[in-house]
Amino acid sequence: MIALTCGEPAGIGPEIAARAWTALRGSVPFFLIGDPAHVPEGVPVAVIETPEGAAGVMARALPVLAHPFPGTRTPGHPQAAQAQGVIDVIARGVALVQAGRATALCTAPIHKQALQEGAGFAFPGHTEFLAHLAGCARVVMMLASPELRVVPVTIHIPLAEVPGALTADLLEETIRITHAALIGDFGIPAPRLAVAGLNPHAGEGGRMGRQEIETIAPVLDRLRAGGMDLRGPLSADTMFHARARAGYDAAICMYHDQALIPIKTLDFDRGVNVTLGLPFIRTSPDHGTAFDIAGQGVANPASLIEALRLADMLARART
Repeated sequence: MIALTCGEPAGIGPEIAARAWTALRGSVPFFLIGDPAHVPEGVPVAVIETPEGAAGVMARALPVLAHPFPGTRTPGHPQAAQAQGVIDVIARGVALVQAGRATALCTAPIHKQALQEGAGFAFPGHTEFLAHLAGCARVVMMLASPELRVVPVTIHIPLAEVPGALTADLLEETIRITHAALIGDFGIPAPRLAVAGLNPHAGEGGRMGRQEIETIAPVLDRLRAGGMDLRGPLSADTMFHARARAGYDAAICMYHDQALIPIKTLDFDRGVNVTLGLPFIRTSPDHGTAFDIAGQGVANPASLIEALRLADMLARART
């Protein structure tokens, strides 16, 4: 069973969880951790006492491991009183996968500002909190879809800070974690990685920046000598067309938008956030809380459905 955390109750999490159950019941086993009262009306709910109880009810109702929240759900308007509950649900999900009582963790979107203002949330984001709970010094974010897998080396920092943050150690660690995950989780015995340059045209031999020469290329040369199949540094503007994508299993990108623009352009609805380097499997839909449409019944569950399917596939690969 996959543990699905409820995320921000005021967002679309409860709606897409319900619609994912409708689409997946009987094919992908999961249970929701959250308040049963937040599930939209008309969706059958089975409150379970333990994760082990989910298997017997999954076919007829959405299994919910009850975690009561104060007050009612107010779509589009997060409540400060509910912020701690969101954090506690994530911690509860991590504890379950660490104890072997869930095979993987899938997380519905949270709203960092709501958690910071309501409960003093001290982490830059969801991923950093999970790394803290797991005791991991470094994890890597992958965005995956049937069309493309991308990994940004630097993530949520201003573009002006990327050149200073992009170090040889950070790049090497990112490549090594990605390479190991492609083998151990995705079942790719000899991963092929395409590595983007930082500058336009990969620096044009130093005419538009020297990061490719001084930082990126030496790391790639060293890892190639150890047996990794690496291409690059490549000009990012020619890495993502169909013929180019056929030549690699994942793309390593130097900054957030360099990675996320191509995957969201190619496959916006089916992109999945996968955290590499954790001792357990974690996936998440590649979108936010969508307060503007919460409660209207129009949220697209496709990314969550793909996140649950991928979590199931990765869990089976690890067993």
